[in-house]
Amino acid sequence: MRVQSAVIIPHYNDVDRLHRCLAALEGQVVDGIEVVVVDNNSDVDLSALRQRFAWVRFLVEPRKGAAHARNLGVKATTARELFFLDADCLPAPDWIAVAREAVRRGDLVGGAIDVFDETPPPRSGAEAFETVFAFDNRDYVERKGFSVTANLLTNRAVFEAVGDFIDGVSEDAEWCLRARAKGFRIVLAEDLRVAHPTRSDWPALVKKFRRITEESFALQCAARGSAAARLRWGLRSLAMGLSPLAHLPKIWRSKNLDRPAERWRASTTLFRIRALRAGWMFAQAVGGRQK
Repeated sequence: MRVQSAVIIPHYNDVDRLHRCLAALEGQVVDGIEVVVVDNNSDVDLSALRQRFAWVRFLVEPRKGAAHARNLGVKATTARELFFLDADCLPAPDWIAVAREAVRRGDLVGGAIDVFDETPPPRSGAEAFETVFAFDNRDYVERKGFSVTANLLTNRAVFEAVGDFIDGVSEDAEWCLRARAKGFRIVLAEDLRVAHPTRSDWPALVKKFRRITEESFALQCAARGSAAARLRWGLRSLAMGLSPLAHLPKIWRSKNLDRPAERWRASTTLFRIRALRAGWMFAQAVGGRQK
């Protein structure tokens, strides 16, 4: 059987969510489609998953980092169409069918990402914040020119022209921007939908944004000795500190938050996380380290 399309899923120590993701794909896989899970040498045993989902190809990439895992997945398949999905995402029941059609709409195709809570109500501040602000892939695609790899389609010719994902930076943004610099076109497919869980608490939210801040600094200030790049990053840190004032109305207008208490928790989380990120960014700009 010739493989036309490959779904490539990086994984590290998240068995329950990977199980949920694969179970959602199970009824969607037809001839010509393969699903490739690339594990980043997890500490957990995947033998039960391998047995339960025997139709999935499981590979191991010993180097940590989703970029390395995705690169291995691309090299391990001969598929012409490449569908990138994250292990903690829940693809819609028609995700593969839509992907097979949507991949032809552009050189890069970013789908829509909904969010959902994994814990029962009431929402924590982190969950309420993420409900409003997490994964605005429309904005990423249409204004910033990239899509997150949690729901990204392309083809082998584009991937080979652009090259591998790069570890240590915001690899999805960097790869998409590199593709666009080569003249490839990115489009939004809102009918291509996955759902991603909100971060359930403050430590999980801090971990997420610490990683994003480190990767974004590496992407924006690759020339670490550049005074101009660091100055721009320092100015961005000031803007980050002031940004809650501009974004607060989005919380109070959101139709996805049910009650005032959720809006208050989201608002306080907005101010806390932006202040923390501003401090990290300023420390990076002056050559220090994130605390």
